[in-house]
Amino acid sequence: MKKMILILLLSLSVCMAGCAEKEETTVTSAFTEASENTTTEATEVATSEESTEATTTAESAVTVATSETPKEKTMVLKIGDTKVPVTWEDNESVSDLQALAQDGLTIEMSMYGGFEQVGPIGKSISKDDAQTTTSSGDIVLYSGDQIVIFYGSNSWSYTRLGKIDLSEDEMTELLSHGDVTITLSME
Repeated sequence: MKKMILILLLSLSVCMAGCAEKEETTVTSAFTEASENTTTEATEVATSEESTEATTTAESAVTVATSETPKEKTMVLKIGDTKVPVTWEDNESVSDLQALAQDGLTIEMSMYGGFEQVGPIGKSISKDDAQTTTSSGDIVLYSGDQIVIFYGSNSWSYTRLGKIDLSEDEMTELLSHGDVTITLSME
């Protein structure tokens, strides 16, 4: 708005200067005074607009930073105090297990057969059992309410949950020395 007033004053002064040379001094000094006032006001408005624009830009940046989609949580497995790398299956059983792990799920495991650890989940979850031959690192669901983690191999009807990405030797070291406690959580 102030810029338009400045332009109008400039146009008016040019017209007046051309029409009345006699009053040139009066018009020029009036124009100079109006121009200085308008320039000062325009500078103040521009500074205020730049400040507002900078604030808006900063607020937008904060909004963008806070409105980014949060990183998706993944289920984490600890055997005792050791966090192990797991590749989880994409199935309904794992989704149910993730829901249970939201507040942390601790399962007391027991050695069985010299090749696996078995522990109760505490409730039944979805299952889709199929005849399976397991290998070291496999995590399966047994009977819909027990987790089994293998450090050896077995053939039975299970629902696959995931695979611990460690060698057979590392799995044997973690699981073959007595009962363990596992913890599932979301991070």
